[in-house]
Amino acid sequence: MSKNAFNYSLDFNTVDFRKQPELYRIGVGEQGVLLVQPYKSEILPHWKFKTEAVAKESAEKIYALFENYLAAQDFVGADMARKYLQMGFTRARRYANYKSGKKYETGEQDNAAALPYPYSAGSQHKGNPVRRQEEDALTNEKAKAAAVFKTYWFRAKDHPDYLRQKEQFKKQYYK
Repeated sequence: MSKNAFNYSLDFNTVDFRKQPELYRIGVGEQGVLLVQPYKSEILPHWKFKTEAVAKESAEKIYALFENYLAAQDFVGADMARKYLQMGFTRARRYANYKSGKKYETGEQDNAAALPYPYSAGSQHKGNPVRRQEEDALTNEKAKAAAVFKTYWFRAKDHPDYLRQKEQFKKQYYK
């Protein structure tokens, strides 16, 4: 396993990443977003994207948590908040594109050997035909919600203090 890879072998039911930040790995994209405690419990209740208005309230709250984590020099918390903002964008876009939230048709190419989340590399239906995208995928309510999250996600990932703390975290813990 690469020193940068998210470590799925940890016991996420017992690890407190605020007390043991050295165990945290940034990983790629949203890895660990539904596993890393106590941040999951602090952020997940605020994560909603049903409508543009709901997404705006959610993204504002999560971004405020992001700023609080940065102010407390809690990089793991800030990174987790950034991941929730990113996940708000990706999930809202998924539902904007496919009303059911399912990208692939079910069928003969199902990957029955796919590992369960969080170890999987995507849908067990990957390889099947992709469903038809919604006609209003770029303008519907979920698209608007996704745009809200994208704005806050980009603000977080490009935040100068976040970038500084990220480099500091890597220097301290990625040996």
